[in-house]
Amino acid sequence: MAGALQMAAPASVLVVLLFEVTLAYPASERVTYGAYALTFLGLSSAIPTFVAAFFSGAVADRHDRGEVMRVVNLVSLVGVAAAAADLVFLPAQRLVLPFPAGFYLPLWVALLYPCWATIIASATFFRPAFNSSIPRLVRPHDLGRANGVIYAAAAVTGAVATILVGVVLTVAPAADALALSFAIFFATQVALLLVHVDLSVDPRAGRRSVGREALDGFAYLGRRRELLELTIAALVVNFLAAIALVELGLYVGSWLGLTAGFWYGAMVAASTLGVAVGFALISRFRFEPHAGRAIMLLTVATGVSLVALGLVHSIWLAIPVIFVYGMMPGMVMTVFLSTIQATVPDAMMGRVFSADEVGSYALVPFGQTAGGILTSSVGVQGTYVTAGASIVLLGAVMVASFGALRRLGYHPHAEAAAGAAPS
Repeated sequence: MAGALQMAAPASVLVVLLFEVTLAYPASERVTYGAYALTFLGLSSAIPTFVAAFFSGAVADRHDRGEVMRVVNLVSLVGVAAAAADLVFLPAQRLVLPFPAGFYLPLWVALLYPCWATIIASATFFRPAFNSSIPRLVRPHDLGRANGVIYAAAAVTGAVATILVGVVLTVAPAADALALSFAIFFATQVALLLVHVDLSVDPRAGRRSVGREALDGFAYLGRRRELLELTIAALVVNFLAAIALVELGLYVGSWLGLTAGFWYGAMVAASTLGVAVGFALISRFRFEPHAGRAIMLLTVATGVSLVALGLVHSIWLAIPVIFVYGMMPGMVMTVFLSTIQATVPDAMMGRVFSADEVGSYALVPFGQTAGGILTSSVGVQGTYVTAGASIVLLGAVMVASFGALRRLGYHPHAEAAAGAAPS
């Protein structure tokens, strides 16, 4: 419950912030100044998130993971409360910025940026501590099902929360909508307090600086070639997927010719539902001995799905295609989490999770930027076909060249009998 709620809550906050920042400007200025303000909202969390991802694993491996989760969730609660207070008082001053000419930020918009950065950075700290705690409660042969249930619940909870927040925004002030997000984080805190399991770590940990211990996660990836190959593949896939998905609104409005916001929401909902189904579905297959091959196959399917989105020209075909696309990252995440949890030593697990997160998502902002450039050159259809075909090509390269990843896997019952993960 705690994991599903904490991972779902930031999405509900983001809906409120995006809506309010967009409407902060008169209609004549929204396309220009509003777009810049939204860009700054994303940039405000980029560096804090990257720093949090770098250090989060070392923190999880040297402090009681239960305490880490409770503390960082409290930080999220503070961030939401601060954002709500800002939206109640709405300080009206303007901050005039030198670029572009005439651009300004309402003070209350500028104050939302550190609130969002606090929320997203604390959520980033939460994940390695949470993911490395699951093997303390779950036997190796149940890891796939456990991760599937947790992340499927997170996806469904996030989808429901964003819908409810949208409803509240239409009938009540934005601060009331954030009250729902606050309630989700609060419920997370309650769930964490009800977990009576020893999540402490080796007391000998923490003798070196956090920075040096964080680097150990990258060194471990370097020694485990199969995990390094997986991180490199994820880096490229996430970059290419970001190129296409950042243009989803334009895909619906331009390529499909549908200007009603309902259809964009339907596409997002279908993708989210696909992720949830993917999380739960993959655990029904015996992927554990062939985890690396499963990831290769799912990578190819991801690219094919994006190509299909570029080829269909009907919303009634696009919705099931994006549902199938959403299933792929859900299944990959379940395979990845379960394999790491079963094959990485407990004392190193948090740092491996954070090192992979830094490596896997480092190029996403650049992918989003490249998406706009590519779309202006080849159009929406060309962007989706190019990104999807590139992922298919990457999948072929993985099959042909990533021998260590092809052999990645584990035998859950053997791990359970051994009583410890291999080093």
